Amino acid sequence: MSDIKSLFPENDQITKIITKISKIADKTKTETYLVGGVIRDRLLGRDTTDIDITVIGSGIEFAEQLAAHLDIKRVVKYEKFGTALLPYNNFTIEVATARSEKYEDDSRKPEVEIGNLEDDLKRRDFTINALAMPLNSGNMYQLIDFYNGLQDLNNGIIKTPLDPIETFSEDPLRMLRAIRFATQLGFYIDDLTFHSISEVKERIKIISQERITEELVKIIMTRRKPSQGFYLLDKCGLLEIILPDIDKMKGVDQKGEYHHKDVFYHTMQVLDNVAEESRSFKLRFTALVHDIAKPQTKEFVKGKGWTFHGHELLGPEMIKRLCKQMKLPNKVRDYAIKLTRLHLRPIALAKEGVTDSAVRRLLVEIEDDLDDLMILCKADITSSNPDRVQRYLNNFKRVEKRIEEVKERDKLRKFQSPVRGDEIMDYFDLDPGPAIGYIKSKIENAILDGDIPNDHQAAYQYMVKHADDFREKIIKKFK
Repeated sequence: MSDIKSLFPENDQITKIITKISKIADKTKTETYLVGGVIRDRLLGRDTTDIDITVIGSGIEFAEQLAAHLDIKRVVKYEKFGTALLPYNNFTIEVATARSEKYEDDSRKPEVEIGNLEDDLKRRDFTINALAMPLNSGNMYQLIDFYNGLQDLNNGIIKTPLDPIETFSEDPLRMLRAIRFATQLGFYIDDLTFHSISEVKERIKIISQERITEELVKIIMTRRKPSQGFYLLDKCGLLEIILPDIDKMKGVDQKGEYHHKDVFYHTMQVLDNVAEESRSFKLRFTALVHDIAKPQTKEFVKGKGWTFHGHELLGPEMIKRLCKQMKLPNKVRDYAIKLTRLHLRPIALAKEGVTDSAVRRLLVEIEDDLDDLMILCKADITSSNPDRVQRYLNNFKRVEKRIEEVKERDKLRKFQSPVRGDEIMDYFDLDPGPAIGYIKSKIENAILDGDIPNDHQAAYQYMVKHADDFREKIIKKFK
């Protein structure tokens, strides 16, 4: 065993917490260990807010004692597994009974039996997470490493403590966790371990969508290149199972001299480009799905080559289904749909002869997400030709300048009709209903088209001028 006290400086928050736990462990004569991620992350110099504790004996009983000593009011107990969660300041302390586990073929929920420390560590997913440190004062800060986890950590290797086929078959979520850790840490998955994922990949189907999505979100949000996680998912065959629409992006078709770039590879470049600019999950997810409809809209036009007309229109429908499958929040779905629908518009504005009206319409439709749209559009430039890249970037500079000019003139970033609904009801003697929205939309379109300025007086006069026409249309449309 090696001494790792240097990883826990005296004034460090986690050090203060485990010191308190150590005193309680001694007082209650409970054999207690710090295990897993906190040791791994300390060795890697990474921050963590999760503190995992294993005790020889009743984890729930020790958690209750811990809560009483630390004045923690809320203890979340999982009696079946002998574990409890304690929120403490900005940290989460998980206390677990040292145990062994047995899994049924159709479930990742194990039958639990009380065990010793080695039983507990060998059930862990990877050797780098199977490290332990006693918290009892007699041998505190001595690293326990039954499975050479420290060596694997130093070598940057993801490996299972036991046979990987057995490990992944018992809990298939561990396959995704292997890829997630490899992506987050920049580690290499041991050959036997990775091959075993391919062997038992179909087992992922017993995992709930919520748990799969949780791991995918962590891959997308990695500080390193998130594309690496998707390349690994593709290589082992998991991508086809859990994200078939993304898997279908792969491949390049060629007819004569015409070929198109691999949409999957292009998408991975866009995702990495966006990740360099933003920590927003919504924006990164949109980068992943913005070309999701290209395989379905791919068409070869003689003399012109490959086209993907309408992929920005079909994409939103596919994104809607995907977000439902992944159980993502509606705000993520709506954001991704909007940016996908509009992601071709900025470059179209670079063309000569584009009117201020077209710029206004983009501003109204994109609302507060213009900056994100521009990040996505720039990230979408993945050509290997530097001259072409520079030409596109110059176009975007022109677009950005044009947008700022129109915004300055019109103040339309948050646009709505200057004439209020109650004014329309009073003038036309109408009750609340769709007719009010119809008249508002006519006023808004007149402003967007540049027919009238964006102020109340001009908008009201426009309404009065076209009142007879509006009344006629309302009678036909709503009565």
